[in-house]
Formats: sequence, structure tokens, C-alpha cells
Amino acid sequence: MAPKTASRGMIALGMAVAIAGLALLAGGLWLAALGGSIYYLMAGAALLGSGTLIALGRGTGAKGYALFLTVTIAWAVAESGFAPWPLMAWLLAPALLGLLFVIPGARASLGQGASLAAGVGALALLLVVGAHLARDSHDIRTAEAIAASAPIPADAAGDEWTSWGGDKGGSRFSRLAQITPANVGKLEAAWTFHTRIPSDPATGYLSATPLMVGGRMFLCGQDNSVFALDPDSGRELWRFDPRVSAKGSSAVRTCRGVAFARTEGAGRCAARIVTATFDGRLIALDATDGKRCEGFGTNGAVNLFDGMGMVQPGFYYSSAPPAIARDRIVVAGWVADNQSNDEPSGVIRTYDVHTGALVWAWDAGNPLNVHGPRPGEHYSRSTPNTWAPMSVDDTLGLIYAPTGNPTPDHYGALRSAASEKYGSSVVALDIATGAVRWSFQTAHHDLWDYDVPAQPSLFAAGNTPAIAIPTKRGETFVLDRRTGKPLLPVTERAVPSRGAVEKVAATQPFSAFHSMAGPDLAERDMWGLTPFDQLWCRVRYRQLRYDGKATPPGTDEALIYPSIGGGMNFGGVAIDPVRRIAVANALYYGTIIQLVPRAETDRLIAGAAAGSHAVTNFGLPLPQAGTPFGVRLKPLASPLGVPCNAPPFGRIAAIHLDTGKVAWERPFGTARDAGPLGLALGLPIPMGAPNFGGSLTTASGLTFIGAAREQTLRAFDTATGKELWSARLPASAQTMPMTYRSPRTGCQYVATAAGGHNMLQSPLSDSVVAFRLPGCSASKSKGDGK
Repeated sequence: MAPKTASRGMIALGMAVAIAGLALLAGGLWLAALGGSIYYLMAGAALLGSGTLIALGRGTGAKGYALFLTVTIAWAVAESGFAPWPLMAWLLAPALLGLLFVIPGARASLGQGASLAAGVGALALLLVVGAHLARDSHDIRTAEAIAASAPIPADAAGDEWTSWGGDKGGSRFSRLAQITPANVGKLEAAWTFHTRIPSDPATGYLSATPLMVGGRMFLCGQDNSVFALDPDSGRELWRFDPRVSAKGSSAVRTCRGVAFARTEGAGRCAARIVTATFDGRLIALDATDGKRCEGFGTNGAVNLFDGMGMVQPGFYYSSAPPAIARDRIVVAGWVADNQSNDEPSGVIRTYDVHTGALVWAWDAGNPLNVHGPRPGEHYSRSTPNTWAPMSVDDTLGLIYAPTGNPTPDHYGALRSAASEKYGSSVVALDIATGAVRWSFQTAHHDLWDYDVPAQPSLFAAGNTPAIAIPTKRGETFVLDRRTGKPLLPVTERAVPSRGAVEKVAATQPFSAFHSMAGPDLAERDMWGLTPFDQLWCRVRYRQLRYDGKATPPGTDEALIYPSIGGGMNFGGVAIDPVRRIAVANALYYGTIIQLVPRAETDRLIAGAAAGSHAVTNFGLPLPQAGTPFGVRLKPLASPLGVPCNAPPFGRIAAIHLDTGKVAWERPFGTARDAGPLGLALGLPIPMGAPNFGGSLTTASGLTFIGAAREQTLRAFDTATGKELWSARLPASAQTMPMTYRSPRTGCQYVATAAGGHNMLQSPLSDSVVAFRLPGCSASKSKGDGK
């Protein structure tokens, strides 16, 4: 009998299988040569043979595809178990291809082999779907709801939200309980306010957490304008435009909030809004009308560039709202990353809240500058800076300053002793004198940009005043805030040194508090939407030098995980003191780093400036001028723009304050507003989303959070981790929500800025949205604030 002639459909199917096999074979050879898995090499050869036979109309080709799928299922389960996302990368595309064997003509051309291939394809698809219907291994739930076990602290935020973190200690907790787990599902948008300021990379994005005090809401916009709003309607009451100078303004421009201070007397400026601008001014405004407080500094402003020496445009600004400590304003600043080892000082300064006069300065490199530098001199250059909000304990008389690593981030051999001591730390400063009471370092000789990026959170551990310090490393350190001594154990562990170009720290501190860093990555953790980008990520992983946490940078390509963005970032942790819980969120992706020798760095930068587009490998290096190396940085992502590590890419967790043990943890955010190549596919798949920003907890037992790339605000049950409510936003909310009760209507509101974020490729917006329960004095609160 003559052999069957394949139909055009079978020829096309066979060619598709063969081409897929050829791609896997080539990539598999590459991966095997790098010491990786031999699966792709074998799978590619099998598919190439199977596809060729299918194109020839041979039933053995379909049987070969069925055998390939069977082996793939077994290999996937052996390597990844039934974890849903790894199984998807292994099986989804091959399963869908297997189902094509049911098309008309396949049975006639390929016989029983076609049915066998389709059947195994259906089994593979069923495994993927079943794994996703089961609970994700990263979804850890408490066996019993966490019960309230402590009273509400006397200083907890209530009707008003007077500081960026709710209170001066940054607990992000409110005693309000009108909105509860039982009724939060009814929450609806009450009003939306638009700043009417264009949002783009040149002007920054809206990222402020509003205050609500004295019956008014206060926030700053993308251009440093300050707004006062009616808290029931979002109607603008006044606006102050500081007219920021483009010449002296920072290139990174994010206003995260303003500060509120009450001063003695009942005249003008008895209540003050204090703001710091992108061009280096500290301004005090009358909270009533937004006019400058004339007795403060010069025309209501203090020049923050005083004593700083040379400040190149774009190298310095105060990125966090000032802290108010007794009758003083405490200000620090952000310093540009990776530009030079001669950048502005990370000095922390306090000013009299009434007059704006300098009270003291903490210059880590020169304690003699406590009252400012002498004429012709300046504060120490390139010392560790504090770009996140500070916390204050007025009773103990301490300011808690979270510091970053000294600039430049990724080469440290030239750092001063002071920078080595105080970089990536929390420093407790005396409110009265600026003297250092204690300091605690969270990353030794930091070469990874592992700043303390968030406001430390103060709470009580029994009778002991405590402080929780979240870090980009994903570690959270819990200390006695009087002394800086650990309340939960901290262990120094050996870390890698292979490949370093300088002497690195032999150990790093690890906390007994539940880590949000995740385990070290392995090849099996590389992921993709298809086997092809999964293979690409595996090859990329094998090309990188990676020895686990704290792998040092070198002249080859190395992997930093957690990434330079964290771990945890500026959202920090929210404290529920009633249930004795800290709520934390983190993101998960890796950063590829490579130090580039000085001569090559300078040549590439000069070529790019001359228009030759002389970039190599993965981009133009950042200069790190004054050191032997520039640095290249890039996310570890597939050609589709998806992180190479397996989902979830974002998680949220509740952690017991007293033991450091996790109560619940779950993926956080969906893929609704994300997808390959930056496309928003509209699929609400709970794969966890990269996130910047933080959460808010309430006495009623709710946790509110935006933060994810997804354009959504959510409410979780703090006691169980169950998602109870969500609402769509005009853009993602890379900030922290706040809550307050209107003095006029008695309604409790939850409000957030929904400004989007450049780094997360989220659309930008100029919106602030407030939510309340339906029917809550709605007739008295009309208007949308537009």
C-alpha cells in the first residue's frame, strides 16, 4: 500500500512542530553547554523528528508528539511539582499545540496517533488548569483568624491623619471603625480630585499621601504645588504654586507629601503646612489660606542649598515630607544614584518651626558642622542620605532616620569611615542636639543599593518601645528603639565574595522576623509565558554569576536578587497594634549588574553625547565618576518584558510582631493591566504584580492597599488575608492610602492618590480618589472636585 499523502493542514502542523523543535534544539544546546538542563536539547530533537514525520503524513509523528508531551509532563512535575506558574510555562503552549491534532483531516492523515496526541494535550491542559484552581504554594493562610489582643494606643490616628504615616511614628494605623469587614464590600467612590498638572516623566508623577487635619485635606502635586481640599467633596479650597525653577530642579521629581505643624498663638500661621521643593526650598504656608508665613526664613522660605557646596542640577532634593519633632522641622534629602563620588551631602538638618532658623545639623562626615559649616566650607560630600520619611518619638526625644548607601551605589572602596558606619542604617538622633544616640546597620558595605527605603514604624512590644525597620533586602529588623538592640534575633551570616573587584563584607545581618526576600533563585525558578522564553531565561540565568543573596558586582554580569528596587520599598510596613500584626508587601524580580572599566565607560558616554549611539551589551553605563568603574543595570526579564523569575511578582503578608512568624501571605495584584511587551491584556489573573507603595490598617480589622501596577485599590481582612473589596482607579496608586472622618458629616473616608508610575510602565494620572459607604450624609457632600 502506498504511504498516505499529508494534507496541507498536516504539512503546516508538522512544520510548526519541527520549527519549534529546531528552536528548542538550538537553545537547548546552548543551555547544556552552560551546564543547564538537558531537557530542552532532548525535547527539541524529539519535536524536530516528530514534526518532520507529521509533515510527511506519518502517524508515528503524532505518536512521537504524544510521547514528547508525556515526558514533558513527567519532567515538569518532577522539577516543579504542581506549582501552577511553573507548570504553565512547561505545559500550556505544548498542550494547546497538541489539541490541534483534533482538526479535521488529522485523524485521516495520522490515524490513532492524532487522537493520542490530542488526548495527552488535553491531559496537560487539565493539569495546568487544575494547578491554578488549587491554592498557590505562596498563598499561606492562618488556620484561625487573628484575634484582637491589645488596646488601641492612645496616640493612634483617629478622625484626622496628621502625618504622612498617620502618626509621627509611622504606624499607618487608624482607630476608625465605621468601615468594617462586614460592610467594606459596599464602599463606593465619593469624589475624585484632579490636580490639572500634566503627568509625564519630565514633571514627575502624583505620589502624595494626603493629610487631613482641621477639617481640610492637604497634599502636593506633581510640580510641588500644594492643595487644600474639602474632605467631603474634593473641592479645591486653595492652591499654592511654588514656581519651581527648572534650572535647579532635580531630575527625579516625586513629592510624597507635606507636613503639618501647630505653633503657639492664634494668629496667622498658627497652623502651618510645610513643604520642600525640587529646587531646594523649605516653605511654610498658612494652613487657612495657603499664603506664605512671612516670619519663616526669607519670605516664608529657607534655602536648603545653603552650606551644601556645589549642587549640580538634578543631584539633590528632599523627596520625603519633612518630619515635625516638637517645635522643629527635620529635613533630609535624596541624592542622585551612581553619578559621582563627589555629590551633595546627606546631611540632616532641623529648623525652628516658627522662624526657619537652623537649630542643628547632623553631618555624618563632620560632627563639627552641627551649627552649619563655616564660611567658605560645606557639609561633607557624598555621605549617606535619607530619602524616605523619618519617624519621631517626642517622648524619648529621638528622630529615627533611615539612610541609603553612599553614592555611588555599586563601588565602595573609596568611601569614608563615616559612610561605612552609617550607610544603609537607621540612625537615632537626639531631637535637642542632633547627637547620635545609636545606629543600626542593615547592610554592611552596601554594594547593591540596598537602602533603608521606608519610614521605620514605631510600636510597643509589651512595655518596650520598639521599632520595625523594613529594607530593600526584604529583611525587617525589630529593635528596642531606646537602644537599637534587637528584640528579635539578628544573625550575621557569611555571604559570597567571588567575582568582587574590592573587599566585601564577610557577613550580612539576617533577622528572625519573617523575610520578604524569598528564597535564592535557581535555574528551575526561571519562567516564561512559553517554553521558548523560559528557555531564554534559563540561558540568561546560566550566563550570570550568582551565588545567592549579596552576590557582589564585578566586571562580569552578575545577578542581584532582591533587585535594586527591593524586596520592600518606600511603602514600608503598616502596624496593627490591636492584633499585634505588621502588614508588609514586596516585589520580586532580579537586576543584572556589570561594572564597566573607567576608560570604556568614559568612551561610551562621550560617544553617546556626540550622537554615535555607542552602547554595548545592554545599555549605556552610569558614570560613577571618580571611581574605577561605571555600572550597567538592567532587569532580568525575558524578550517579552516579563520578569524571568516565576510568579508571583508581588506578595503581601501579615507577620506577628511578637514572634516574627508569618500569619498569612498571598500573591498581591493581578495581570489585568500588564502583559508581554508592556501590553495590558485585561486578564485578572492573580499572578502577583510588581509594586511600590504601602498599606493602611484600621482598628476594625481592614488593610487597604493600592501599590501594585494594577489600577486597583483593595481591602483585605487583616485577620485572615481574605480580599474583601476592590475598586478600579484612574491609574495605579504607587503611594500609601489614608483614612479620616469628616468633622462635618461624620463619614469615614479612605483616600489615595492614583498617579501611576514611570518605572512600572503604568499610565500616569492626576487623580486623587476618596471612597465612603453609600448614603453617608451624601446629601451634604456634593461635588466631584473637578
